[in-house]
Amino acid sequence: MLILFFLYRSLVTSAITGEKNSTTVTRFILLGFSEFPKLAFVLFPIFLGIYLMTVSWNVSLITLIRMDSHLHTPMYFFLSNLSFLDIGYISTTVPKMLADFLKKHKSISFMGCTLQYFFFSCLGLTECCLLAAMAYDRYAAICNPLLYTAIMSPTLCVKMVVGSWITGFLGSSVQLCALLQLDFCGPNVINHFFCDLPQLLILSCSGIFFFQVLIFVMTVIFGLLSSLVIMISYGYIVATILRITSVEGRSKAFNTCASHLTAVTLFFGSGIFVYLFPNSGDSVSQNKLASILYTVLIPMLNPLIYSLRNKEIKDALNRWKKRMFS
Repeated sequence: MLILFFLYRSLVTSAITGEKNSTTVTRFILLGFSEFPKLAFVLFPIFLGIYLMTVSWNVSLITLIRMDSHLHTPMYFFLSNLSFLDIGYISTTVPKMLADFLKKHKSISFMGCTLQYFFFSCLGLTECCLLAAMAYDRYAAICNPLLYTAIMSPTLCVKMVVGSWITGFLGSSVQLCALLQLDFCGPNVINHFFCDLPQLLILSCSGIFFFQVLIFVMTVIFGLLSSLVIMISYGYIVATILRITSVEGRSKAFNTCASHLTAVTLFFGSGIFVYLFPNSGDSVSQNKLASILYTVLIPMLNPLIYSLRNKEIKDALNRWKKRMFS
């Protein structure tokens, strides 16, 4: 309730400021991929195809997990929530980007821009927490196999997922409240395909020291703590795998967490490149490419990463094929 109160007050303050100051920016221009004008007709079908594949693959994975009783385990419960999150994550940026490919004047309202970042940030922070929860699940499965079902009870799994969503929402709400306190007097050109925080801070004509401190605190809370949980979990996992004598046992244990480790590396690696490296003029195009990785490609790759080498997923698919064609 306190967060909602401050959010409401920020919206009112922003509206009042907009009325008093005629130079306040009301719309932003998104340059997108305007540096490659001849590639627009190529990029549009590519991104449209990626978006449709991402939604269909993640929906299919969620449906398979919900319909097959053999997949009603904590690991696949987290995976279905990750797939649902990825659908929302890619939907915050790609539909607007696709629409801009067809427009001559690419713009977005101030409120639309801030709301886009709010949902993008909310889903991104939630994914950080969810990936940490999934790392703990893999730790419990490999390091405490006999107590796994007792440790990862359905109640605990639901609490971890709900806690991830609530934490992501609160973290994003705090950022939105601070963002609405900033003044934007011009210029209003965002050299990106969506409203991301580094580009918005560059355009602000008010002091951003407090916001930078806030971002540092948020980075510590979400980035560092999530990474710490993941690293500690995998530290115990590696130590346990090294104590396994059989090669087959080591391979099986490693395969159960290889997919998650790949997803974590891609997500955090691309995020670190974009948000921790300076946004110099020479690196703008590189940052766009890195942003495509974690906003567009990772949501598409996640269902493939978790499915291609997963025997249980393949067995579930074979069971449903037999039921459909028998």
